[in-house]
Formats: sequence, C-alpha cells, structure tokens
Amino acid sequence: MHDASPAAAPLADGEKEPLATGLKQRHLTMLGLGGVIGAGLFVGSGAGIAVAGPGIIVSYLIAGALAMLVMRMLGELSAAMPASGAFSVHAERALGRWAGFWVGWLYWFLLVVVLAVEATGAAQIAHGWVPGVPQWGWVLIFMLVFTTANLAAVKNFGEFEFWFAALKVGAIVLFLGLGLLAVFGLLPDTDAVGMSNLTGQGGFLPHGWSGVISGVLAVVFAFGGLEVVTIAAAESDDPARAVGRAVRSAVWRILFFYVGSMLVIVTVLPWTAMKPGQSPYVAVLDHIGVPAAGQIMNAVVFVALLSALNANLYGSSRMVFSLAERGEAPRALLKVSGGGVPRRAVLASVAFGFASVILNLEWPDSIFRYLLNAVGSVLLFVWGLIAASQLRLRRRIEREMPERLTLRMWCFPYLTWAALAAMGGVLVLMLTDAEARPQLLWSAGATGAVIVVALLRELKQRRGATS
Repeated sequence: MHDASPAAAPLADGEKEPLATGLKQRHLTMLGLGGVIGAGLFVGSGAGIAVAGPGIIVSYLIAGALAMLVMRMLGELSAAMPASGAFSVHAERALGRWAGFWVGWLYWFLLVVVLAVEATGAAQIAHGWVPGVPQWGWVLIFMLVFTTANLAAVKNFGEFEFWFAALKVGAIVLFLGLGLLAVFGLLPDTDAVGMSNLTGQGGFLPHGWSGVISGVLAVVFAFGGLEVVTIAAAESDDPARAVGRAVRSAVWRILFFYVGSMLVIVTVLPWTAMKPGQSPYVAVLDHIGVPAAGQIMNAVVFVALLSALNANLYGSSRMVFSLAERGEAPRALLKVSGGGVPRRAVLASVAFGFASVILNLEWPDSIFRYLLNAVGSVLLFVWGLIAASQLRLRRRIEREMPERLTLRMWCFPYLTWAALAAMGGVLVLMLTDAEARPQLLWSAGATGAVIVVALLRELKQRRGATS
C-alpha cells in the first residue's frame, strides 16, 4: 500500500481497522442527512438569494447535483474499500502516496480551522442567552464536552450526531410544512400568495443567468460535510453495506431539503424583502406570525453549529489516524484505547482546533482570516481528487474485485468527467469574481504548499529505497 507507484498499491490489504465498530446504520443515515444541514443553510443562504433572487432555486439545484455526483463517486469507492481515511486512502491507491498525503492533510487542516468558526459561533449565541459566562468560557465548555465524548467511545459521537441531525431535520420539515400552509393561505390571517413573488420584482431571474452562477458560488460550499459519513462508515458493523445505504438515502433527501426550503422562502416573501445578515428562515417565520421566530432559529443554528463541531472533531481525528497508519503522520498517533478510540489523534486534532479558536477570538480580522481564506476553497480541490481517484480505480475494481461494486456511479465515466468539468468551471468563475478570488488564491497557495511537501517526501523515500 505504501509503494510509490499507484499501480502497485493493492486495492484491498485484508487488514481490519483497529478502531471500534460502534456506529449503527441509524447513526450513519442521520449523519449523512445532518452533515450538511448547518449554519450555511439557515443563515448563509441569504447571500445567495441576494445575488440570484428566485433563481437561487436553480443555483441550489446545480450545486446540489454536483454534490450528489461527488457523493455517489465517494460512496462507490467507500463501499468497495471502506477505510477510516476514506478519500485519502482512495487517492493513495489511485495516484500514489503524494496524493493521499496531500488530500488527507489538506482536509484535516480544513476541519480544524472550520471547527474554530463553529465553536466561536455557538459561543456567541450561548453568551447572548447567558451573558454571565464569557464567550471564551463557552468555547472551553463546548470543546471539553465534545472532546470527552469523542475520547470515550465512537457510539457517543454517533448518538450526539443522531440527535443533533434529528433536531435539524425536524426543524426543516416543520419549516417546510408551515411554509406550504402559508403559500396556500391555510394559516390564520394569511392569504394564498400564489406565484407572484416568483415572477415579480424583476422576474424569476432578476439578475439573469449571471445571478444564478453567482448564487452557485455563494452556496456550493454549504454542501461540504457529506464526506464525513464515508469516514464514519469504517467504524460500523458492515461498512460496505452501511455506507451504500447512507449515501443513497442522504443525497436525494438533502437536495429536497435545500431546494424545498429555498422554494418556500422565495415563494412566501419577495426576494427583495430579505435583509442583509438576517436569516431568510427567520424572515419567513416572522412573516407568517410565528412568535419568537428569531430565538427559535437561533436555537436551531446553535444545534447546527455544535453538530458540525462534533462531526469535524471526529472526522479530523480519523483522518490524521489514517495518515499515521500509512506512515504519513507521526506514528505516536496510532495509540488506540481499549474501546477502539484513537485518543491521541483526537487530542491532536482538538489541540490544533483550540489553537484556531484562540486565533479567531483574538485576531479574527488578521491571522485567522488568512487561515480561513487558506481553506476556503479546499473543498473543491478535495472533490476534484475524489473524482480523479474514482476514474482511475473504477476499472481496477471491476477487474480485480467486481463483487465489491455494490454501489455504482451513474453513467460512468461520463458523469464523472462532467462533474470534474463543473468543478473546473466553478474555480474559473471564482477566479473572475473579485470577492471570491482572494479566497481561491490563498487556498491554491496552501494546496500547492502541501503538494510540494508531499512530492519532496516521496522523492526522499524513493532515494532511500534505491540507496
């Protein structure tokens, strides 16, 4: 598996992961559903509506379709070759050690930096409810609680995520129900709104197709987080079957929740009524007369942030553990507890995450902003490598172990190439967008730096092998 040549890397080494198998199918299913339902949807979607108007529905359809294709590819590979490192392991097998090193460390860096945003955001909300506890105190409480949960047993992570996801999914289902009643005028003191808000205020595409494309740039990164379900599948009783079922159930329902929510929002309210910085969900709930709508949505966003914090801590610890297994991270991180938990990997991830939190609290507009920009576009690079790995590995799996192809990518290889082209298109659009360009350039710089380190390590290892 560690040969420098990708062709020599075996697809299956027959070794069982030393981690526990405490995750059940219900955990993975809800993790897949709840993994991408976060603050980006509840609050950040307002930015997409501002640039696309009702056309945000099309923006979400495009971004959601891309995310679905990536998850189908990743699901195919993870069902055939379950591993705690998921796409990092697949990249190594497909392209070589440098690729596994690159995408593994890049994804780990992304998770521990974003973890700081989530911890700080949750602390701000909690501080508003209980001002007596300083914001840093709430951050400390959250970090300690979730570190303890992740150190104890993997089933604790699964239970936290199950209930967090259930609350988020329940909130969206309730919102969709109330929204539909409002659309048809079935709520007290409401009249049917019809399609007037979809066709008024400049029409369905008030800013044309350029607005739709700008909307895609604003919302595509909200779909990040689905990848964790394939990492978690390695710690279930039947990884191949579990990941296949989780991916199948998640992608369509998530697309339904996202697109359905946007359809309700721009149908109930004129898109021009959205206020900058305000959650469009709060605006709709206020409009239809739900009391304390702002506080209700604050509670939902709070749960979403804690859920993401928990998932990112879990995902980062398993990714760095997998890197250590393959000799790409310090071997000391391989220490596993009697319950099958990689405790040193958890502590290493939370330590860097806590350092990121301190940077965010002390220097949000300088050092931390540069860190955040450096990981801002990393998701697209990760998705691109997933697609490249699937293109290379699919034929090998068909040839060497076809019985493991229990979940197949649709219309292979055409949709894989289409997804790669779409990702390239998004990167080009970001390069031409004045607001998105700095983030892309910083992320490209961080990506290039990790690639250089990976290639230098591989060159050194090759020289050592031949000497």
